[in-house]
Amino acid sequence: MKARKPFSVLIAWLAALALAACAGPAVPQRAGAPTDSVPASEPSQAAASALRVGAERLDLYLPLLQGRRVGLLVNQSARVGQAHLVDTLLALGVNLVRVFAPEHGFRGDKDPGALFDNETDPRTGLPIVALYGDNKKPRPDQLADLDLLVFDIQDVGVRFFTFISSMHLAMQACAQSGKPFVVLDRPNPLGDYVDGPLRQPGFESFVGMHPIPVVHGLTVGELARMIVGEGWLGQGLDCALEVVPCQGYTHATRYPLPVKPSPNLPNDLAVRLYPSLCFFEATQVSVGRGTEFPFQAIGYPKEGLGPFSFIPRDMPGMQMDPIQEGQTCHGLDLRQQGLDHRFSLAYFIEFHRALGPGMVSRREWFNLLAGTDKLLPLVEAGKSEEEIRASWQDELREYKQTRKKYLLYPDFE
Repeated sequence: MKARKPFSVLIAWLAALALAACAGPAVPQRAGAPTDSVPASEPSQAAASALRVGAERLDLYLPLLQGRRVGLLVNQSARVGQAHLVDTLLALGVNLVRVFAPEHGFRGDKDPGALFDNETDPRTGLPIVALYGDNKKPRPDQLADLDLLVFDIQDVGVRFFTFISSMHLAMQACAQSGKPFVVLDRPNPLGDYVDGPLRQPGFESFVGMHPIPVVHGLTVGELARMIVGEGWLGQGLDCALEVVPCQGYTHATRYPLPVKPSPNLPNDLAVRLYPSLCFFEATQVSVGRGTEFPFQAIGYPKEGLGPFSFIPRDMPGMQMDPIQEGQTCHGLDLRQQGLDHRFSLAYFIEFHRALGPGMVSRREWFNLLAGTDKLLPLVEAGKSEEEIRASWQDELREYKQTRKKYLLYPDFE
């Protein structure tokens, strides 16, 4: 079906034409394509004005879409300049059939973990299919009338951020249905390093679908290539993958996010702190959900844990029923941390020593986030962060070598 085109999309149309006119000569990257053509001499800190995300490189992917029935897997982060990708493509006459929406919904305003129903977008009239809850993977009947599926979602480079799991399942569904899958690539705000334990066999889940470390150091396009290249789709499936790369990006590029990727990651600092604080989600310790500074504070209703205090509250669209709602939590204000922060267990170890072994209230959930059941016993045994880090270095070195095969951009080292 073709949705009606509101007058407001004329702005998106004009922006799209301007972007297409100034696009570079690069071509979309197929899965398994050699990466030695990536210019290693590209500057390590590309100017923000020179960086263009895949969605802005219309001349590279419009030929793939024109005259075809297109589905989109997108959320609020799918932007072409100031316009949403949906509005831009409709203005350019692309036949959009339906939109698939991951966790937090098409507009990114659903609470974490909240289920939502299929709906119709009031602005465009497009049907929105919820890929969360019981229907995390597109069904064959939802792909049958499509010629291809396009993915454009801003990831944050952490294994347990569920958008990459939604991408994996959509790739698998496309492979099973014989539909091409197109990734419009975006920079990874944590793409400047790799760290943490790898997910081990037996700990597969929606927050740990791939055997990659906590901070994986890949863009979604590079990860999609790895998923295909390493055979992670299973059942001998091979996805017809196209990646439209960013322009002017390297893994050393600092990329300020133009749109918050989820309700509780409102700024770049929260994203930098996210991998270090997410293990607290398996405890009764608050990480600031239900405040104006989620993932930028740590606290618990016990005095002596730090000089800062805060009270989590219901905040519709950000967090309903947050941990320690209405309680005064004492702990640390991390808003003075710099954007150079990297994954660390220091905060978790410090609070565990102060609160004791009962701090982890959901052990199974912790193990799924960690991707292993070997991490928590080391914390409980009183091991230092250096000793714990030593436990995953061999597998991390092996992963780094595998990762290099799928890079599309100059690396950080």
